Amino acid sequence: MLLVAAGCASSGGGHDAGAGGGAGTRGAGGVAGGAGSSATGGGGAGGQDAGAAGASGGSGGAAGAADAGAVDAAGDGAGGGAAAPAWSWVGVIGTGQSLSVGGHGNAPAMPIGATTQPFHNLKLSLGKATVPPFDPTNAALSVVPLVEPLRAIATSYPSPYPANIYGETYHTAMSDEITALVMADGAADYVTAQSEVGEAGQAISVLQRGATQTATTGRAYAASMFEAAALARLAAAQGKTYGVGAIVLTHGEADNASPTFEADMLTLWSSYQQDLPGVTGQPSTWTIPMLLSQQHSAPTTVGSTAASTQAQWKIGVDHPGQILCTGPKYQYGYVSDQTHLINTDYERLGEKYAEVFVQRVVQGNDWQPLQPIAASRSGSVITVSFHVPVPPLDWDTALPAPHATSNKAWASGKGFEVLAGTTEVAISGVEISGNTVAITCATDLPATGVTVGYAMSADAAPRAGGTYRWGLLHDSDPLMGKLSKLPNPNYAVAFQMDVP
Repeated sequence: MLLVAAGCASSGGGHDAGAGGGAGTRGAGGVAGGAGSSATGGGGAGGQDAGAAGASGGSGGAAGAADAGAVDAAGDGAGGGAAAPAWSWVGVIGTGQSLSVGGHGNAPAMPIGATTQPFHNLKLSLGKATVPPFDPTNAALSVVPLVEPLRAIATSYPSPYPANIYGETYHTAMSDEITALVMADGAADYVTAQSEVGEAGQAISVLQRGATQTATTGRAYAASMFEAAALARLAAAQGKTYGVGAIVLTHGEADNASPTFEADMLTLWSSYQQDLPGVTGQPSTWTIPMLLSQQHSAPTTVGSTAASTQAQWKIGVDHPGQILCTGPKYQYGYVSDQTHLINTDYERLGEKYAEVFVQRVVQGNDWQPLQPIAASRSGSVITVSFHVPVPPLDWDTALPAPHATSNKAWASGKGFEVLAGTTEVAISGVEISGNTVAITCATDLPATGVTVGYAMSADAAPRAGGTYRWGLLHDSDPLMGKLSKLPNPNYAVAFQMDVP
């Protein structure tokens, strides 16, 4: 097992808690109606091979803001979408802030568990190339087996690509889980080539196409175009093909209070959808999905909520098949700053990304997280109906009860929260029935202004080994991680919605 230093800023409290973090407004951002689980899956793989011709062309992202409304790829809209073409190497581009690059804040070094490659998965090696400039034709570039750490551990902060890696990322666990799942379904092999361009502590504006590049920030998008072009060229040189199968965004702490975060995520996805086909040669008619997960650590003020967390759920509802919320991260283990994951749980995060990748990219299925689809009420009982990936629903019995010492009106809610306007409504109990949860309130509800939430409001103190927001509801997904050797069911997304 390899030990590495945390490699983050030396100031106390961790560097990536977020730059825009005001406390959220309670009761705001409720979503009327449900998530709509009636979408149908797309067809199977079409056997296309996009090739890599011309992929060694321009590498940097073009300046200018992406038009978030410009992309509406064929085959999407209702959910699902076609499986990816049958490339020899399927690219995964990771971006985001410190949880995308293996950040640990100021926590001590931890053992890295993904130091060998059991399959044929790949990453780009820069060799002795000096980067930037972003030259995908540089003869020093090559592909090597995918292991952690992806590159040398950064020793300063902030630090952009290629010195952007702070520890074990989710990538090797994700890649190996993808291969294991696909091979268990009868395939001879499945090779992914993983890239990570995220920048610890940075807002999503720094990740966008056209971001100002400096010595310390702003290289993420240009670096992703560089890696994609280089990998396509190297694949073609071996008589193979390469195309990007997914973008993975692990972000949201820095933009926790941003009212435009959903639009900003859509802009980033649209830019990749517009630009990558011209770099890799893959068909522009195939939608490159974006996978993302929710953040739960910022802001930390007791009772506060995060606009970014709601947006991370809602964008998957609004853009099914194109952008997929893979679920929350509150169930995982965190280091002492309550923001960054322990290495084993970076692996579990990667294994969950892998499961969703296989469903959407490999199989072309409609996949949705454990999420609410409707809320109704009768008297003092609110009933929330869920899309459940793998029934039945169940409660986690290992995690402590949320809201036991603060937000105590919800102490019996197992993570559920009820508001009348901005006033907490006491919960006397919750009960699972099929794919629904009945929330019994201790008092009568007003005729209007009622919202129901789950895992949205920060407690005064984080749970031991965890973060500030969490809940106990999960499904019965039997996923057992190849690398982590740990179970990984789907936990309910954090959300807030109106109760009609």
